[in-house]
Amino acid sequence: MLKVENLDKTFHTGAGDVHAVQNVTFNANDGEVVAIIGASGSGKSTLLSLLGLLDAPDRGSIEIDGNQLANLDAAGRTKYRSTQVGFVFQQFNLIPNLSAKENVKLALEFAHWPKEDREARAEAMLEMVGLDAGKADRRPAKLSGGEQQRVAIARAFAAQPQLILADEPTGSLDKSTGQKIISLLREAASQQKATVLVVTHDEKISQQADRRLEIEDGVLKEIA
Repeated sequence: MLKVENLDKTFHTGAGDVHAVQNVTFNANDGEVVAIIGASGSGKSTLLSLLGLLDAPDRGSIEIDGNQLANLDAAGRTKYRSTQVGFVFQQFNLIPNLSAKENVKLALEFAHWPKEDREARAEAMLEMVGLDAGKADRRPAKLSGGEQQRVAIARAFAAQPQLILADEPTGSLDKSTGQKIISLLREAASQQKATVLVVTHDEKISQQADRRLEIEDGVLKEIA
C-alpha cells in the first residue's frame, strides 16, 4: 500500500514562490489503478517526481508497505528507483539502439536480477503486454507508438515493483490505442498486485481507473 501524508513542495523562482504540491494526503492499495487529473501546471508531474524520489518534498511523508521513504540514504533511494518503482512516460523513453527485449532486460539488470533469469523474464513480460513475439528483437524505431508503449509497460513492471508511475502514458497515442494501453495497465496491476498512478488530462482515460483524484494549484481532492 502507498500512503502519502501532508506532502508539500514549493519552488522558489524569480517571479515568486510556486506551491506545486500543497498538503497532499491519500492512500492507494495494491493492485489499484488511481488516475490523477488536472490542468497543465497543476502539480501532477511534480507529485509523481516526489513519489518516484526524483525530487525531495519540503514536508510530509511517503510510505510503501510500512517503509518510510524519507529514511532512505542515497544508496537506498537508488535501490528504490531500480527495484520498487517503475516509470511509464508519454514519449516512451526507450533506448533507441536496443531491441524491445533488450530494453526490458536492461531494467532487470539495473534491479540486479540474476543474469540467467533476465531473458525468460523479458520474454514473459513482452508476452504479458501482447507484443508479437516476432517483434521482440526489433528496435523502437521499427515499432508503432502503441507497440513502443507496450514495451515501456513491460519494462516498468519487469522487476516486480510495488509502485508504477505513469505520466501521460497515452498522450502520444490515438484514442483507440490509448484505451488499450490503460486497459493493459489495469491488467498488469491486477496480475502483479502493483499500485498504479496514472497522470492524465483525458477524462475518458481517467474514467477507466478504479479511483480518480484531481489536483488543482497543488491541492489534491478525490472525485466521487
